[in-house]
Amino acid sequence: MKIKAALKDNIACWDKLTEVQQETLIENTAAIHYHRKESIHNVAMDCFGVLIVLSGTLRIYINSPDGREVTLYRLQTGNICLLAATCILKSITFDVYIDAVTDCEIVRTNASAFSSVMKKNVYLEAFTYREAVDRFSDAVWALQQILFLSFDKRLALFLLHESKTSNSLTINMTHEQIARFLGSAREVVTRMLKYFSTEGLVTLSRGKVNITSLKGLEKLTR
Repeated sequence: MKIKAALKDNIACWDKLTEVQQETLIENTAAIHYHRKESIHNVAMDCFGVLIVLSGTLRIYINSPDGREVTLYRLQTGNICLLAATCILKSITFDVYIDAVTDCEIVRTNASAFSSVMKKNVYLEAFTYREAVDRFSDAVWALQQILFLSFDKRLALFLLHESKTSNSLTINMTHEQIARFLGSAREVVTRMLKYFSTEGLVTLSRGKVNITSLKGLEKLTR
């Protein structure tokens, strides 16, 4: 029942599928639990499948030629990930990595089964490409930040976003983790956070960044 409910609740066109098509997706979908920091998808896993996040957070990223991780976007509860199913979206020609940021519960639909239903149902096809466009928009926004924003603005935006998402002024991340999310080096993050600290914007402790001036960070982003 959990699998059927997950598919029904998160595939907007579910009622437009025939009973046979619904059963095909249900029979080819499994629930999987991943632990925090566990790798879910990498370049060795060709056409892994379509993922729906039931709980937790996933990070989707690419590796730059010099070995830096560039985060494209994150997925939360109720989000769908198509980038692990490259045989469905032929236009995906780059290597994508997916990690569990927190403990996660997901359901994974076999890519070939999803693709076979999509080819027969125009509603699922439209839904799939609409989801893909939304995620590529997120990825382009992330790349625009890297290309066109100074690092102090990017870091300030990141801290504000994390604070809003967690509803807390304390960001429970190491400098290394923040660097991975921002596609930067740990030394650069540490140097900028120390500057923020001297400006009274944050206080630093082991594995944590405590925001002391939301207004100050917001001012940096303008």
